[in-house]
Amino acid sequence: MRTAVARAEQARGRTSPNPPVGAVVLDADGQVAGLGETQPPGGPHAEVVALRAAGERARGGTAVVTLEPCAHFGRTPPCTAALLDAGVARVVYAVSDPHAAAAGGAKVLADAGVAVTGGLLAEEVARGPLRAWLHHIRTGRPHVTWKYAATLDGRVAAADGTSRWISSAVSRAEVHDLRRKVDAIMVGRGTVLADDPALTARAEDGTPAPRQPLRVVVGHGDLPAGAKVLDDAAETLRARTHDPAEVLTELAARGVVDVLLEGGPTLAGAFAEAGAIDRVLAYVAPVLLGAGPVALGASGVSTITGAHKFAVEEVTMCGPDVRISAVPSRNQRN
Repeated sequence: MRTAVARAEQARGRTSPNPPVGAVVLDADGQVAGLGETQPPGGPHAEVVALRAAGERARGGTAVVTLEPCAHFGRTPPCTAALLDAGVARVVYAVSDPHAAAAGGAKVLADAGVAVTGGLLAEEVARGPLRAWLHHIRTGRPHVTWKYAATLDGRVAAADGTSRWISSAVSRAEVHDLRRKVDAIMVGRGTVLADDPALTARAEDGTPAPRQPLRVVVGHGDLPAGAKVLDDAAETLRARTHDPAEVLTELAARGVVDVLLEGGPTLAGAFAEAGAIDRVLAYVAPVLLGAGPVALGASGVSTITGAHKFAVEEVTMCGPDVRISAVPSRNQRN
């Protein structure tokens, strides 16, 4: 299953609005016969790719997949039919499909005599490659991760406005890998005016990644000619509004599922006030500044009892920095 999870991670950023799924087909002796991951919309699902790689070795074997095989006709035929045609004897999956149209694959397979087991590494998959898609299915809007880098005293820049580089090279490389996997990167117009970011995914040597996410600039007013976000390195969407709900509705209409919010304190505060931050990814550097802007601007909180509460799900070292992943507390989730 962890091999399937790794394949699903390879598909992230290329499948929306479909889920990034990974699959492994074992032959009757338990040896790996085929690997696969979801292809871009209109292409085959992970199970079909893995079955094609396995060929006749799939007969009597086992399919291991990160999401319950679909049982409906969409852009492609149901994966349950492909598994049955291939003669697979057993299917193991991680997460049950919550999509009303596609659910029920486990029952279809079991009714046909296939041994089916669900729930293997379900939490790991749900917090990993399927996190954004599951949120999208549940809420109808894109999943938003607010990513920022700050000092130990919570500053995102020095008093003179300089901010490069607060986090380490290791953290920056990780963020570029994350950019490669999301559907869109979002900032406010103020960030473009102040920092002129490129908002592209790049390799460690600085070369552009083969696939670039949609760049989203929120706010009224024009951008200066020559701004990096207006070049042809990637597509840029101007969301001429200050309302997070309007931005997310427009992105959902474009099939965007996974959004990385990299804007400054003002935009982050607006999304926090709207309850539209689904995950915080904070890179805390072992640095003190004592002055300068803080990570979060006004977010509708006037007293401690009104604070936006989050639950820490992971704390990890990232080079010399500490990476903290936190999600809204259960009683605050949308």
